[in-house]
Amino acid sequence: QVHLVESGGGLVQAGGSLRLSCVLSGRTFSMLNMGWFRQAPGKEREFVSQIGWGGGTNYVDSVKGRFTISRDNAKSTVYLQMDSLKIEERDVYYCATTTNWSANPDRYNFWGQGAQVTVAS
Repeated sequence: QVHLVESGGGLVQAGGSLRLSCVLSGRTFSMLNMGWFRQAPGKEREFVSQIGWGGGTNYVDSVKGRFTISRDNAKSTVYLQMDSLKIEERDVYYCATTTNWSANPDRYNFWGQGAQVTVAS
């Protein structure tokens, strides 16, 4: 059974940083593409970033230059370093896994429970 567990969410001032972590179990992590999404109340889940099994990365335009996705295959963990956070990025952040290369959440098979990120002014 596949499990994804996020951690690292919390409260940060606007302009501050947080690092999210997501640990996967139940699959061979090194062979999977991993993604980060976020969702605000009443809104659709939004793609943030993805990292391929080979290390290739992709970001939504709004976070380029501020967010960095990385992975540690030995720890079956994907990270999202978020710098210069904005108030409007106060969302629940989810990690997910897929065998595809896609920003479409429907192409992702397994999801974590989410980590709340709160950005205060």
